[in-house]
Amino acid sequence: MIIKDNYIFRMGDGKEKAVRVKQGEIITFDALDGFCNQIPDESYVMDRLDWDNVNPATGPAYIEGAEKGDILKIEIIDIDVADEGTMCALPGSGVLGGDVVQSEVKKVKVVDGCAVFDNFKIPVKPMIGVIGVAPEGEPVPCGVPGNHGGNMDNAKIVKGATLYLPVFHDGAYLSCGDCHAGMGDGEIMVTGVEIPAKISLRCEVIKGKTIKEPRLEDAENIYTISSDVNIEKAIYSATKTMAEILQDKLGYNLNKAGMLISLAGNLEFCQVVDPALTVRMALPKNICSEII
Repeated sequence: MIIKDNYIFRMGDGKEKAVRVKQGEIITFDALDGFCNQIPDESYVMDRLDWDNVNPATGPAYIEGAEKGDILKIEIIDIDVADEGTMCALPGSGVLGGDVVQSEVKKVKVVDGCAVFDNFKIPVKPMIGVIGVAPEGEPVPCGVPGNHGGNMDNAKIVKGATLYLPVFHDGAYLSCGDCHAGMGDGEIMVTGVEIPAKISLRCEVIKGKTIKEPRLEDAENIYTISSDVNIEKAIYSATKTMAEILQDKLGYNLNKAGMLISLAGNLEFCQVVDPALTVRMALPKNICSEII
């Protein structure tokens, strides 16, 4: 199943044109870059950018069998990126945005598995910036993360990882896009290497369990993920959820779970530049291998 030329700019929009997908079927989302492919070269003047058309997500996909209260399990099968991406610096945007006087665009080639930035060749690790389901209430701009997923800009959402999202509507309405060929944790200048990509996913619905916020696992770690306009609230939520997992899976009380996280867990930034900020708590699988 391939979904292309079907984009939304708010999670929760596009339900009437959703593509029905069976569980276990591989879906390939043909995604534009985070700028909606508006920037052709380095001479582009950022003042011309249509900011109402950024962070597009391809979709949505209606996942058959998904019902409100379920968990949507999403396996990242592949992320096939284009051979050139875009970065930029913008006045007022990002951690250093207050020091930026003039906007600047940089095109970054992807050659032999590396992002070529001037004389530096940095190994790429393609990731999905925006991935989420229709939120519980009103539609949410794709650039805003939340408990539905959205623009988490989590560098661990890569090929081989598995993402878990709460389902708020029958069918879930899954959409994704805003891929990066590479991005450092924090995404401090607002962009990674923004790049078009073909994203292949496989979905399964988990019944009889529920979660409040996204969770993730890869070969090494389990992760709890939280987003909030207040970074301290996001930190608390991601940490508290991990402690609850250890209480459930290991039979620990809160004190012992917290001490184990303090010893073996790692609190990591995903992004600190969106309207809501996103963090993740990582715990090695040799401590606890179950995330649901």
